[in-house]
Amino acid sequence: MLVLGGLNLGETLRVLLQGVSWRDVVDIGIITFLVYRLVLLVRGTQAVQLLQGLMLIGALGAVAFILHLPILEFIYSNGGQVILIGVIILFQPELRRALDQMGRLGSLRRGLLAPETAQLRKTVDEVTRAATRLSEASTGALIVLQGEVGLEEIASTGVRLDAILSAEVLGTIFTYKSPLHDGAALVHSGRVVAAGCVLPLAERPDQNQRSGTRHLAAIGLTQVTDAGVVVVSEESGRISWAVGGELESELDADALTNRLGAFLRLPLYERHRRSLRLRSRGARSGHATPAGRS
Repeated sequence: MLVLGGLNLGETLRVLLQGVSWRDVVDIGIITFLVYRLVLLVRGTQAVQLLQGLMLIGALGAVAFILHLPILEFIYSNGGQVILIGVIILFQPELRRALDQMGRLGSLRRGLLAPETAQLRKTVDEVTRAATRLSEASTGALIVLQGEVGLEEIASTGVRLDAILSAEVLGTIFTYKSPLHDGAALVHSGRVVAAGCVLPLAERPDQNQRSGTRHLAAIGLTQVTDAGVVVVSEESGRISWAVGGELESELDADALTNRLGAFLRLPLYERHRRSLRLRSRGARSGHATPAGRS
């Protein structure tokens, strides 16, 4: 039996837990939730760099008090309110977005720690519906679904929209002669973040000579990020799906729904996600699927 300081492990844990009340558990839980939401809020935005700068300032302050550096101690002791006001000013957009999201927590459908399943399903339905309509009209389209990696640099190359995601909005964006139809639409958290975005082309164009520009852009973005991209060929109307640097072509509505659901980790599609991962490994050991022209 493991013994620590004359007590076995069970007794040690009992002694430690005797001083923990339910208030402590609630306190720690709330703080953990707030930190988690803060990370989700700033991930993929310029606020990440600001937060890192504030952490550096805080670490410098701690060093100043530990080493008793008089000038820095004076600055930190008397400048706390100024720093607080500066933080509010710097993080004003993020704080406003956070308060807006807190105001929507009453629905409880999203759960406290997970993205809203209903919202993810709506994303699958709307993107599939838009891609199907665009395919029937042979209208070219590039629809990017953001993964864990932030795509602020991509969004900054286009026009910010922050529009509620719908098939109608996507259809309007890619309508021929629309000012934004030649670029990509960026979708995240149930919203069309930006449109007319420029994507990096594939790093291995020699392996994708039969691919059009839209397909090369989809492959290129998924080679360097964990995003997923829906491509509709302007010439043939075929629907393709790119993820992990691999491209699948000639998908129908059901197949696209499965790909999107697996990408967004909806429970219903987890088995399909695992089968796609195995198929992707086999494709890498063989040859890439030709994408056709866009």
